[in-house]
Amino acid sequence: MNIGEVARRAGVSRSTVSYVLSGKRPVSGPLREHIQRVIDEVGYAPSATAKALAQGRTSAIGLAIPPMAGHLSVDQLHFVGAVAEAAADHDYDILLSPSGRGREAAFERLVAERRVDGFILMEVLLHDQRVPTLVEAGLPLVTIGRSDMDDHHSWVDLDYGGLVAQGVEMLHAMGHRAIAFVNRPQELLDQEYGPAFRAADAFGKRTAELGMHSVHRCCDDSSEAGQACADELLATAPEVTAVLTINERALVALVDRVIDKGVAIPGHMSLMAITSTRNATSCAVPISASDVPTVQMGEAAVTAMLAKLDNPQAPPSRELFAPPYVDRGSVAPPRQGSATGKGGTETAGGPSPMRTKRTRKQQAR
Repeated sequence: MNIGEVARRAGVSRSTVSYVLSGKRPVSGPLREHIQRVIDEVGYAPSATAKALAQGRTSAIGLAIPPMAGHLSVDQLHFVGAVAEAAADHDYDILLSPSGRGREAAFERLVAERRVDGFILMEVLLHDQRVPTLVEAGLPLVTIGRSDMDDHHSWVDLDYGGLVAQGVEMLHAMGHRAIAFVNRPQELLDQEYGPAFRAADAFGKRTAELGMHSVHRCCDDSSEAGQACADELLATAPEVTAVLTINERALVALVDRVIDKGVAIPGHMSLMAITSTRNATSCAVPISASDVPTVQMGEAAVTAMLAKLDNPQAPPSRELFAPPYVDRGSVAPPRQGSATGKGGTETAGGPSPMRTKRTRKQQAR
């Protein structure tokens, strides 16, 4: 079935059918309805390629994801799904493009061939080479995360720095004076991967300002690494009474290992995280956490992209998410007599400073 056959059955010219499909020229109401009935009856759908050529748009958005050889995590897949669902709601398709770590050619090919109307980038580095590539190509882009060129593009991000600082403050208020931070892999920190870099920076600065003893550990994204990290912390940093982590893939194994070693959570050690609700509630002990709002962030990224496509001259939009910590019972004041509990009344604690309000969004202007 093609446009010529639709025109023959409707008894009109090809151009009239084309006008009905494109809306470029007005067609009288009764004639438009007649042509549309024929289109519906024969099940005609215009070629996506022809439609793109006619409208100057592909109705597709590129989503640059990490290379899949190492497998995307469940949480990364949730981001992909959230973006795809939000795009589908606006009749846009998502074209996945692995990028980085030897996959630059595939990404650059999509950019050069203009096979998408714009790009959403995941797993953003502070100095992310994909950003200048898209800026120079004149393609609209939105990043899930922030780069050093964020004045040139729209972005949505989770406030890892602010949330880590807030977690440190909560633990300090409960009487903890020696805490550990379990980060993402050292490789990501070396590459200045946004969340890992900002979280480490905030942890170091806030613990220093509060006069706390701090231990920073990088941990690979795997269950084996989570177990090894727990072993190493318990063996080399016995003074630590609380752990804060952003490593989602290692979290469950880290918690299991701590418990297997006879360390009660939160009786002997408190544990907090920035992670998905699924991860936080999948541990042997539910973890008090700032729950990553995956769906809302995916929807916000698509909304920012569509706004830029509709108005290329509009200034970049910025949206920073900071969901409050949800108290699930994995945090408590340090026990009397512990290495960090010395110092008297501060270990007695008091009401938990954690909140259980709904996730909030902060607009970054």
